[in-house]
Amino acid sequence: MGSKNWGALFLLSALWGGSYLFMRVAAPALGPILLIEARVLIAGLALLAYALLTRSLPPLRDHWRHYLVLGAFNSAVPFVLISTAELYLPASLAATVNATTPLFGAVVAAVWMGEAFTWRKVFGLLLGFAGVAVLAGFGPLPLTSTTLWSIGASLLAAFCYGFTAVYTKVKIQGARPQAMALYTQFAAALVLLPLVPFALPTQWPSTLVVICVLLLALLSTAFAYVLYFGLIVDVGPTRAIMVTYLVPVFALLWGGLFLKESLGAAFLAGLTLILFSVALVSGARGAGRAGRARPAPTPGATAATDRPAGKGGPKP
Repeated sequence: MGSKNWGALFLLSALWGGSYLFMRVAAPALGPILLIEARVLIAGLALLAYALLTRSLPPLRDHWRHYLVLGAFNSAVPFVLISTAELYLPASLAATVNATTPLFGAVVAAVWMGEAFTWRKVFGLLLGFAGVAVLAGFGPLPLTSTTLWSIGASLLAAFCYGFTAVYTKVKIQGARPQAMALYTQFAAALVLLPLVPFALPTQWPSTLVVICVLLLALLSTAFAYVLYFGLIVDVGPTRAIMVTYLVPVFALLWGGLFLKESLGAAFLAGLTLILFSVALVSGARGAGRAGRARPAPTPGATAATDRPAGKGGPKP
C-alpha cells in the first residue's frame, strides 16, 4: 500500500476508535436509544447529501429488504448494545471486547456456509475468549454482575456484526457499498424511531455532548464509511481489514488521553490475546476473507454497512 492508503487506514482506525470515546461521553446524557437514533439519522443525512452533491445516489428498490435487516442488526442493535455497555465500561474496554467480531464471523460462516473450521480457527477462538475472560476477571473493573452484563452486551454486538457480514455475503449480490452505507443508516433510524419517545432525556444535553454526537455521526460514521470505501477500491478488502487490529489501539489511546482511563497489565494482556486470536482466525480464512470484524469492525465500526456486497468488517 502507498503512503496515501496507509494514511487513510490510520485515519479510519482513529475515527472508529474515537467512536467509543464519543459514545462514552454522550450515552449517559442522552441514553443509548436517543444517542444512536441521532447518530444514524445524522450520518444518513450526511451520506445522502454527499450522494446528491456527487450525483451518485444509488438505487434502493432491488435490496431494500436486506437494507432493513442490515440496518437493524448491523447498526441499530449493536450500536445500542455498545452504548449501553459504555454506561458502565471504559471506552477502551468496550472497543477491545468488540474486536472479537471476526471470531463470531468465523463461527457464523462455519455454521451457515459450511466454511472449514480448522484447528487454527478453534485455537484462535479459544484464545480470543480467554482474552475476554482476562479483561473481565483481572481488568480495571470489579467483577460484578453489571460488569459481566456490560461485557455480554459488547459480545452480543460483536456477534451481530459477524452475523450481518455473513448475511451480506450470502444474501446480497450486486449491491453497491455506498447504497448499503446510506440506506442502512436510514433503516436503523426507522427501527429505533418508535422507541425514541420513551427514551427522551430529562434535561437538554451540554455543549460537549452535542459536539460528541456530531463527531460520532459525521466523522466516525459518515466520513469513516467514505474512507473505508476508498480503501476497498484501492487496496481490496483483505488489506482494509487491518483496521480491525488498529481500532482498539486508538480507543485505548483516546480513552487514556481524554478520559484518563487507566491501563493495567491485565488489560494489555487481554488486548494482546484478543488481537492475536483475530490474527489467527483471519489468517486461517485467507484472502477470501474480507472486511470488518469479519468474515465478517466494527462497531466495529464497524459492520455490513460499510462493506461491499459479499464482504464483512468491524464497525463501532
